[in-house]
Amino acid sequence: MQKKRWIALAALRKVLTCAICSIALVALFSVHVPVFPSSKVPNFSDPFKLPTQHDIKYQKLSAEQSWTLELAPPHLLKAPLPSRKLDGSSGTVETDKLWKPPPNRDFVPCVEPSPNYTSPTESRGYLLVHTNGGLNQMRAGICDMVAVARIINATLVIPELDKRSFWKDSSNFSDVFDEDHFINALANDVKIITKLPKELATGTRAVKHFRSWSGMDYYQEEIASLWEEYEVIRAAKSDSRLANNNLPLDIQKLRCRACYEALRFAPQIEAMGKLLVDRMRSFGSYIALHLRFEEDMLAFSGCTQDLSPAEADELRIIRENTSYWKEKEIDPIERRSKGFCPLTPKEVGIFLSALGYPSKTPIYIAAGKIYGGDSHMAALRSRYPILMSKETLAPVEKLEPFTNHASQMAALDYIVSVESDVFIPSYSGNMARAVEGHRRFLGHRKTISPDRKALVRLFDKLEHGTLKDGKNLSNRVIEMHRKRQGSPRKRKGPISGTRGSERFRSEEPFYVNPLPDCLCKKELPMQTTL
Repeated sequence: MQKKRWIALAALRKVLTCAICSIALVALFSVHVPVFPSSKVPNFSDPFKLPTQHDIKYQKLSAEQSWTLELAPPHLLKAPLPSRKLDGSSGTVETDKLWKPPPNRDFVPCVEPSPNYTSPTESRGYLLVHTNGGLNQMRAGICDMVAVARIINATLVIPELDKRSFWKDSSNFSDVFDEDHFINALANDVKIITKLPKELATGTRAVKHFRSWSGMDYYQEEIASLWEEYEVIRAAKSDSRLANNNLPLDIQKLRCRACYEALRFAPQIEAMGKLLVDRMRSFGSYIALHLRFEEDMLAFSGCTQDLSPAEADELRIIRENTSYWKEKEIDPIERRSKGFCPLTPKEVGIFLSALGYPSKTPIYIAAGKIYGGDSHMAALRSRYPILMSKETLAPVEKLEPFTNHASQMAALDYIVSVESDVFIPSYSGNMARAVEGHRRFLGHRKTISPDRKALVRLFDKLEHGTLKDGKNLSNRVIEMHRKRQGSPRKRKGPISGTRGSERFRSEEPFYVNPLPDCLCKKELPMQTTL
């Protein structure tokens, strides 16, 4: 009897042991164990050092992990989703909303000439062009002069690049652009040669400042009449010499073929640009930020926000000593209140956080030397530590051939900006406009254009303590930029009530938005019925 009790007790102990083990195993497997390492951003202590491949792979993994967990502000969602606070932002945002481009509504490039378009006939003379301004001002001018050469039936001589502007860049056309491709790509539109024939090199020529924003009549009558006395016409400037609107469709399409197909960068620039894009891609989706907080911009505009009195005075002296900058006395407070100043690095950081971009977002700084350097970049870097640039992505020896040439350096920024997942300009200058237009042409890639006038009012409220950096600010910033992300729309005409040159000046520039001239609705295949 005693033996049977011991046997029963032993069996009961085994049953209890098995039960306890089973409960422990169930509990163990029900606990969430993180598969990935911490999403801490690698600390690149030296901002000018190229990150190692280990750093890049680690950042890409952690960034992808964090982005897949980000959710959108409730008012942007079709259905409620669980939310997760963004690290370094004041709102909640869905990853797809942050990076997804606007719907292109089936618009595709359509730049082929009409059936009535003919190859260039025998030209009446030669058109010399002296471009002016920075890279993107010159780009637009060159494309316009291609169209002008077609209109007046001229042979275009490869344009001279501006060597006298603020940047004093000594680059020639072939240093910046692929000259052979330019000539061959436009062979059915305009005859282009590299230099004037020797017998005309020293001859008399007509030097003209072509009238700004001119249409067909001006060039076909006033300019073309110069062929009666001259074999060579020289355009002293090239920027904004052709109207944005009311030109024949074939001329508009020619401008697009010149800008987006023929005017390719030189092979060495294209190769370096691709390297920079690939290295930014290794971090994942990235923002290209055109941060126009540079000496020339601040001096020209007279904007002094976040500058010390000594810095403001230094920039004022530069403006006064630059003869071709006509405006000398500027009220910086009034200018900023009207939205005419570039956002400062500090303001950009607040803006990006309010939009919902997490602190781990890789950002490419498309700019020259930032005025004040690290002292002015600190506020932005504290929010977004992964700030990259040409100098941080490429070894010194690879970048050296371009370093002392502002146009070539700007071309590298242009390439990385056009290829970015999101492009954000801090100011609507020539670079911002050119990149926006190119991105529209390539399928309306996401371009967020800050409403600087409205943002300044919010920033000032933050500064005065009447508004806090949080959900309220985020919702307001997101709402005011809902329709400023590069979605398809027709190019804006002149502002009502404006006259003369101001009327043309108020129009949206052709190269900012080539719709409707160079973008058409994609034709759907015909469906047959049985």
